[in-house]
Amino acid sequence: MCRNIKTLFNFDPAATDDEIRAAALQFVRKLSGFNTPSRANQAAFDAAVEEVFQAGHRLLHALETQAPPRDREVEAAKARARNAERFGHKAPA
Repeated sequence: MCRNIKTLFNFDPAATDDEIRAAALQFVRKLSGFNTPSRANQAAFDAAVEEVFQAGHRLLHALETQAPPRDREVEAAKARARNAERFGHKAPA
């Protein structure tokens, strides 16, 4: 899994279109191997980002869960604590 792509489902507030588009961009970058495509590949790259965005948007709006929405700040704090343990740094308070 691409480390820069974050889970977007079941958060309060819900994922924005910008967050879904950013995940789509990261996914297409990973697949293509291009951080920035050449002019010759720009149209194909942009089309792929749009298609992945649309698919992601449909997916996130179609999924259902009985679990309560997760809090972004709580999840971010958990991630910081995991990273601190993993990399041996002190977690910020």
